[in-house]
Amino acid sequence: MDVFLYQAAIYLIAMVVAVPIATRLGLGSVLGYLLAGIVIGPLLGLAGSETKDLQHFAEFGVVMMLFLIGLELEPKALWAMRDKLFGLGGMQIVLTIAVISAGCLALGVPLGVAVTIGAILSLSSTAIVLQTLSEKRLMQTAGGRSTFSVLLMQDIAVIPMLALLPLLALPGARALAEAEGAEGTIGFLQDLPAWGVTLATLGAVAAVVLGGHYLIRPAYRFIHAAHLRVINTAMALMIVVAIASLMLMVGLSPALGTFLAGVVLANSEFRHEIESDIAPFKGLLLGLFFITVGAGIDVE
Repeated sequence: MDVFLYQAAIYLIAMVVAVPIATRLGLGSVLGYLLAGIVIGPLLGLAGSETKDLQHFAEFGVVMMLFLIGLELEPKALWAMRDKLFGLGGMQIVLTIAVISAGCLALGVPLGVAVTIGAILSLSSTAIVLQTLSEKRLMQTAGGRSTFSVLLMQDIAVIPMLALLPLLALPGARALAEAEGAEGTIGFLQDLPAWGVTLATLGAVAAVVLGGHYLIRPAYRFIHAAHLRVINTAMALMIVVAIASLMLMVGLSPALGTFLAGVVLANSEFRHEIESDIAPFKGLLLGLFFITVGAGIDVE
């Protein structure tokens, strides 16, 4: 308990000191969090091996961020973005993979490895970019919408990339991945045939859409009648955690799943209440995520 309080105090002090200074200097909060992590980690040695475990927990802030963005997008607005989503976003991914793969092939890298490197480098950090856009109030601009479309398409593209990467792996790496993947796969999905896994994935997406429309709204009306703010907050957190867990079970991105749920709830009368309940947790977890990234940087 004493160690936990000590670590919590270190991270909170670093957060409240470094971020305001970085913001006043025009560096932005993201760079402030990263610098705070570097100071308490590599420089002073106040943060240790616990940063890896904290980082996995803090990544949930990205999931919450996508959920909140989904709440601000009505289904009609999302459909209106389809040209930028598949056109601009798809072109960015394809061209990046093509250019980087060609460069790797010119250096003598095998085709499968070259395409894998291109696919990895075609993706961006949703957390860093969206946090920066939100701070500078650029999300509602044309450029902000276009950037968001590209980021969302990258999140969607991760799914087919993960499905194709095993086919590109070298024989030894493929065998090792299969051995390690078998240990971390959800049991009932591991035993299903390929078509069964596909049906389970589609079923999970349908459950998010139908559940958001027919279950979450009536449940919120029931909870709201109790007039207890803490229960409303617990309900909002439960929605995000449950959807993220469901997406992980079927091998999909939890951020993408919660974004879809946010879009479904965008027309809900409780949208603003959900936003106010989730926003503080999102901000703290994102800050903790960036600090752990900075604390894990090897400056030697």
